[in-house]
Amino acid sequence: MKQNIYDNPTFFKEYTSLRESGLTYNDFLEQPAMKTAIGDINGMLILDLGCGMGDLSKYCADNGAVSVIAVDISEKMIERAKEENSDKKVEYLCQPIEDIELPAESFDLVISSLAIHYIADYFALIAKISKLLKEGGRLIFTTEHPITTAQKEMKGWVKGDKGEILHWPVDNYQEEGQRKEHWYVDGVIKYHRTVSTLINVLTEHGLTVEKVEEPLPTKEGLKKLPKLINEYRKPPFILIQSKKS
Repeated sequence: MKQNIYDNPTFFKEYTSLRESGLTYNDFLEQPAMKTAIGDINGMLILDLGCGMGDLSKYCADNGAVSVIAVDISEKMIERAKEENSDKKVEYLCQPIEDIELPAESFDLVISSLAIHYIADYFALIAKISKLLKEGGRLIFTTEHPITTAQKEMKGWVKGDKGEILHWPVDNYQEEGQRKEHWYVDGVIKYHRTVSTLINVLTEHGLTVEKVEEPLPTKEGLKKLPKLINEYRKPPFILIQSKKS
């Protein structure tokens, strides 16, 4: 059974409260990098996998996309996305992103923001995405950085006696697979993959890797959320751009 942690009432309440604060890693690290990578999308047909509350789908609709299909497993997130954005350019589908069945070669761009680390079968997902892209179409996605997901216990920074950050442990890096952590609730499941796996699976399915980025905090973010300075010590996310040749 596919995980749907975002429909857990406790998780949903805490997560939406965090996002509404405007003081998150999404706001000052991941989303700025995604929007820069997306670039000019005028006239494009776009698929947003793991759309969450629909922020990126709305951005695409507002910036020239002809249409956006936004997919998410969470009913609560889809409902919230519809409340926030009723633009007729955006069509919302509530289903696991692994299960989508859409016509081949339908999209100029497929985007996915911090969702792929929840997917058990990365190989099958990329195979499906490759079929959905038009020739010359792009896939742009972010995921938690393999350095972040490597440790099996996922306990975060190692701290000293006074609570000061000492270092980030990197262990079990080559041992890919399921990881569990406490994030508002127990048992949140993510999947660790090496950088080489993230890239090689793309090339195996006819996608040429154009750019790999490890986003840094914006200047505004460092002012408003000072703890972001720690992300210069280890990358929290990785962004990969690829193109169907």
